[in-house]
Amino acid sequence: MSGRFSLKTLSGASGTAVMPALILVLIALLVVPVPAALLDIFFILNILVSLLVLMLSLGAGRPLEFSSFPTVLLFATLLRLALNVASTRVVLVSGHEGPHAAGQVIQAFGSFIIAGNYVVGLFVFAILVIINLVVITKGAGRVSEVSARFTLDALPGKQMAIDADLAAGLLNSDEAKARRQEVATEADFYGAMDGASKFVKGDAVAGLLVLAINIFGGLILGMTQHGLSFGDAASTYITLSIGDGLVAQIPSLLLSIAAAAIVTRVSSADTLSDQVSSQFSHARAWMPVAVILGILGFVPGMPHILLFAFAGVSGYIAWRLMQAKNAPTEVEAAPAEGAQPSATTLDWDDIIDHTQLTLEIGFGLIDLVGESKGSPLTSRITGIRRQVSQRLGFLIPQCRIRDSLDLGADGYNIVLGSELLASGTVRNGKLLALDSGNVLGTCEGEDTLDPAFGLPAKWIDAGAREQALACGYTVVDVSTVIATHLSRVIGSNAHRLFGQEEASRMVDALAESAPKLAENLMPGTVSLQQLTAILQRLLMEDVSIRDFRRMAEAICAAGVQTQNPAQLTEHVRRALGPLIVQSVAGPSETLNVVTFGAPVERLLSDCIGSDPEAGHRAIEPGLAQQIIASISTTAQELAARDSSFAVVTSPRLRSPVFMLLQHHLPDIVVLSFDEVPEDKAINVVSVIEPALESGDVK
Repeated sequence: MSGRFSLKTLSGASGTAVMPALILVLIALLVVPVPAALLDIFFILNILVSLLVLMLSLGAGRPLEFSSFPTVLLFATLLRLALNVASTRVVLVSGHEGPHAAGQVIQAFGSFIIAGNYVVGLFVFAILVIINLVVITKGAGRVSEVSARFTLDALPGKQMAIDADLAAGLLNSDEAKARRQEVATEADFYGAMDGASKFVKGDAVAGLLVLAINIFGGLILGMTQHGLSFGDAASTYITLSIGDGLVAQIPSLLLSIAAAAIVTRVSSADTLSDQVSSQFSHARAWMPVAVILGILGFVPGMPHILLFAFAGVSGYIAWRLMQAKNAPTEVEAAPAEGAQPSATTLDWDDIIDHTQLTLEIGFGLIDLVGESKGSPLTSRITGIRRQVSQRLGFLIPQCRIRDSLDLGADGYNIVLGSELLASGTVRNGKLLALDSGNVLGTCEGEDTLDPAFGLPAKWIDAGAREQALACGYTVVDVSTVIATHLSRVIGSNAHRLFGQEEASRMVDALAESAPKLAENLMPGTVSLQQLTAILQRLLMEDVSIRDFRRMAEAICAAGVQTQNPAQLTEHVRRALGPLIVQSVAGPSETLNVVTFGAPVERLLSDCIGSDPEAGHRAIEPGLAQQIIASISTTAQELAARDSSFAVVTSPRLRSPVFMLLQHHLPDIVVLSFDEVPEDKAINVVSVIEPALESGDVK
């Protein structure tokens, strides 16, 4: 059995019943008569709780380390008010018997503070209430109000900063979640402190009212019911009332100090005492103090001995601090011969970069990721990752953003591992006006090409935005330009971002909803390597893998015939045919088709032979150029009409034709006849046929 002890072990399994039991005790104090001996116990318990709360407040490094303080303050205030009610009942009922009738604690506070003069006691009590109510409580309440307001105002910025760090790869998902929870807790804490400070203020006011009730009620009861003279009644009941008030006000003052210490605390890894001592350890501050106190010691009428004594103590402290500052620093032993110093040692983490995707930016673009401007680029990239992940069906890895001195001020690179995928140049502080094809006028600007799509565009000043929009241009800011380029690069390289880790997670997710299918898929039908290869082939052709269950069923059905990833991919494509076609033409739209004539089909089949894996490399170069030129012409004509199309061919030729066209037409969609639903409306816009005599393709 463990020997460790905590308050949690006291409650055990019945911990949930502790708080309701405490509430019932507080209610009982309000309505049930309490003996004086039991009152003494509760008064001492009240002082204990107040001192404990004060010590915890002073020892907390950050306010959130004592996040339960507002609730503790509420219950401590309720306890004190309940004790006020219980003690008032005892004072008014048994006060005529003498100061001892209300218990030893009240008697001790009353007789010690008053010292036989209850008028002095009244003034002392009034001063304590003024200090508590006007100075400490009011100041703490104001600080709580301002802290809550500024914390809530800063909440969106802090959340965006966390998203920026997450997008930049500085945090993982668990760390980002913990940071978000901490920010939310901080906002809740200061909001609760703003309200909890009102409890302390109300408690101080209630203390004054209870004192007045005890005094006037005691005078009336002592003279009318117990036959006491005015002097005897005043001496007895005022002594008891002041003692009762002081027993309540001193713990209240301690809690007020604790509340003020919490809300004025600056977050630090050190406790308050360590923080104060470290910041007061400056000789340059103590030396002037010693000099000024020494000068005051020569002023006639001043207590010379005391001033010189304090001046000497201050000077001694300054001297010791200077000695400590000038003391030589202990140096570590030199490393053995042949050993490298720690500052120059290398580790695998210094060599291997585990980040898959990196955006390198020039120094002129650093403000796009700065918190002062809301980190617009990081926010855009986070949105891009979410959008592309939802479209493709797997989680796109985080994109780290870092500055590079090798780039120009407005340049950027998109890097996969150590490979440069794309680069571009923007004009920070300007807007990009894209020619949408429906431009009605011209606007002043620097001619350029859109980095993502290569469309004609202009860099314009921010003031020319309205004019460009009126002329028909599409206007975007710099962060959108970079994020759009990144999105396009991610889409065209999604198969390279997908690996065995992602494939394994997709199988694990499938196992939660269809465990038998997941077991039959892997390792029953294919290995992890084969499954990864199939999914990578689909992503290479921009086919979403969101419907993984349908894909798994197709792989399991075809796995009894072949284990070839290329052939299994074609089986999966046939199962996904309606979804693939839908990405080109909606359910109610007609599918524009470019197909091959029978002679071209035969020529392609002869080139490929019995090895479809040879792909487009086996196609005769002249024929390949004719096919590329013809389909490119058709693509330009349809793009001018804002129409999409797909190349449709036989299942055996589908993959080689795609490999042939993908580098020339990156967005091309190549389907097999088996992938087009039978009920889909088709419009054949072009048939690729060779003119045998001229060698042209029409």
